[in-house]
Amino acid sequence: MSYEKVLQASKIVIGTKQTVKVLKDGIVKELVVASDAEPKITAVVVKQALESSVPIIYVDSMKKLGRACGIEVGASSVAIIF
Repeated sequence: MSYEKVLQASKIVIGTKQTVKVLKDGIVKELVVASDAEPKITAVVVKQALESSVPIIYVDSMKKLGRACGIEVGASSVAIIF
């Protein structure tokens, strides 16, 4: 289900650095985080999302999340933005 949300979203931001930036800008509707990503990589994004009261959805695979975003590599986090 969560992969479908990413596929259907009109605007997304992929990757940790970019996601943290848009979280700080306050334009994120939902955050999608891959459970198999390194916790030290996703911790910053999750912390920022919690501080910003943004809902977090966990999915099982970086590879599937990357595919849902239309990229060839895995994605640790994806922000669905307004």
